[in-house]
Formats: sequence, C-alpha cells, structure tokens
Amino acid sequence: MNTFKIIAITHRTAPLELIGKLHLDEAQQRQALPAVKALFGFDELMFLSTCNRVEIIYRSGVAEDSTFLKNLFLAINPLNTIAENKLLEDAATVYEGEDALNHIFEVASSLDSLVVGEREIITQVRKAYEFCNGLGITGDTIRLVIKQTIETAKQVFTDTEIAKNPVSVVSLAYRRLRDLGIKNSDRIVFIGAGETNTSMAKYLKKHQYANFTVFNRSLDKAQKLAQELNGQAFELKDILNYKGGFDVLISCTASSEAIVTMAVYENLLHGETGRKVVIDLAIPADVEKAVQGAYDFNYIDIESLKHQASENLAKRETEIGACRKIIFNKTEEFKYLLKERKIELAFGDIPKQIRNVKETALNEVFAKEINGLDPASKEVLDKVLQYMEKKYNAIAMKTAKEALLSNKEA
Repeated sequence: MNTFKIIAITHRTAPLELIGKLHLDEAQQRQALPAVKALFGFDELMFLSTCNRVEIIYRSGVAEDSTFLKNLFLAINPLNTIAENKLLEDAATVYEGEDALNHIFEVASSLDSLVVGEREIITQVRKAYEFCNGLGITGDTIRLVIKQTIETAKQVFTDTEIAKNPVSVVSLAYRRLRDLGIKNSDRIVFIGAGETNTSMAKYLKKHQYANFTVFNRSLDKAQKLAQELNGQAFELKDILNYKGGFDVLISCTASSEAIVTMAVYENLLHGETGRKVVIDLAIPADVEKAVQGAYDFNYIDIESLKHQASENLAKRETEIGACRKIIFNKTEEFKYLLKERKIELAFGDIPKQIRNVKETALNEVFAKEINGLDPASKEVLDKVLQYMEKKYNAIAMKTAKEALLSNKEA
C-alpha cells in the first residue's frame, strides 16, 4: 500500500492559473501519459485534471524529492518555465499509502472541492479512470482504489446531507423560479450573454424551458447563446424596440450603470399587467432602483442569492464529520479488500501447480499402474482427480480468506 501515491495541486495550494499549467486535454494525455509512465518507471498511472485541481495518481517505489517533481512536471508540460515549475513544486502535496487513499476518497466525496458537496467531481474521477484505463496505464491497485472511491462517494452523498442544500447562484435562482410557478412555455428574456447568464440559460433549457430571447452588446455573443437555446438574438441597443413582452427577465452584465431603466422596463412590459419575475445577477445591479419602486414584480437579486448560498454552504459543512466517519470505515474496509486481493493473486499460480502435480502422477509416477487399467477405470480415476483438484483449490482459497477475516475481527 505504501507504493500507492498521489501528487496533488489544488485550489487550496495554488491559484487556478498555475494549476492550468499542468492541464492536458485528452489528445495531449494520449501522447504524454504513457511516455510519463515509462520514463519514471511507474507501475500504474492515472491523471485527474479539473478546473481547480490536478491529481497525479500512481504506484511506484521511487522517492519524491524536488528533482523528481521538477522532472515530472516538465515531462507533463515541457512548455512550462523554470519559475512556473518551481511554483508547482512548492504547491504540490504528496500523499502516500493510507493518506493517499483517504485523500482520493475525500476528493471524490467533494470534501476537498472548491464548493463542498458538488456532485460533479465523482463523475470526473470515474471518467478520468476510464480514460487512463483505456490507455493501458492503470493496473490492479488503481482499479481497486477507484472502485472503492466511487462506492465511498456514493455512500457519502446517499447517507449524509452534504449535497442537499444548493449553493450555486444558478441552482438557487432556478429554485426560486420553480417556487413561483413559472411555466415551461413562459417567455424568458436574457440581458447579457456572459458566463453567468449562459450557465443560467443552459440550466433552464435542461429543465425544459423553451421560450428564450437574448440581448447583448455584441450581437455575435447573443446569437451564439440564442442558437444553443433555439431562441432569438438582438443587440442591446434594440431593447427599446422589442415588442415581444416577457414573463421572466434575467439580467447580468458588466455595466457600471443600470441597464434596465424605467424606459427599458416599460417598453419590455409592452402594456402587460401580469406579475413578472426579474432576476438581477449583476454587481452592481442592472435594474434601476426606481424600477424596483415603481413596478410590482418578484425581484430576485444576487445579494439575496449569495446570502442563501452562504447559509446552505454552512449547513453542508456541518455534515463533514459524518462524511469523514464513512470515509474512515471505507478506508479500513479497503485495507482488507487489498489483502484479500493479494491472497487471490498469490493463490493464482496454485491451480497450475496442482495440475502439474496431477499430470506428473498420471504420466510418470503411476504411469505403469494406470496403463494397466481398463478405459472405464481410467475415466473414473480422471473424474476423481479433477474433482479433488477443483475442491483443493477452493478449500485453499477459502481457508486463506477465513484466516484473513479472523485477523480482521480480532
């Protein structure tokens, strides 16, 4: 177990820009990882890269000093400068044996995530393993580790409330919309086509909303988002000419001044009197305060969403103790799974040895006596020996596993 190791560079130890210096897309991984495994003599290798972490998971007896780390990072990305490599060395944390096992369990269970309780990491771990396994660079130990890792993370998410309360602005805003009874056919107008509004739009589309209009300063960005949504796109300057009305208005721009002024809001209403929903995700706010005072609508602002997110994150963090109890138990369980697997591998050659003993007995030691038997007797003898061979192998394996189990209980 001491040869199982992880070198981790995460948001806890390095800025995201520096972590990105070790990011490899799938094409780059296909080219680099088998070469890295061969160059450093790793028995097994797996590479996990997300937006806020790089985890190099491997099995090796090599010591990890600064020279080793420098050469490893250089092999992964030869374009890094000496200064960047030094920063990566300083940010790297090396885990070995049980500590490495505990670390990967915590990673997949989202305890080490930028946002505690986000489920996406478990999928990222599984896909990273499947990809590296497809390259032929993993092995039996990493296979067992990742299997136990996925099982541990699933139990954490099932048996605790670590992921119960949403903490992303997008998911919280959607819940508010859902609670207000917004229909899937309602008209949704976006002002701004940046990252936040794009995430919000994709989330709404995923939940079967289908009537979208996008306004943005640059028409090409509006068109790109609208195309993904099967909606309409307009330049922001055309908003005063828009006559399509809306049920939900979602605004998030980088403007330092309010975008939704009295004139803009009145035009967007287009004479309608039904109660609307306005979601303002901008800092500073895109919706002019005068609009908030003059019109009666359900107003959801970024500050209230962030406050709710902070409260929910605090609730999630109260579950960390329960999660760690599960991880501790799964770590202890894995120790015996690994020993059991070692017994299976050790006993793997026994059937061949037993078969060789049988063949020697039949063809050499008792060959003369056996040749004197009639065909029916030979057939019976062969069946008896095959039966004993099979039972012996099963008994030997069972006895070894029972001995292991008794040690565990003791």
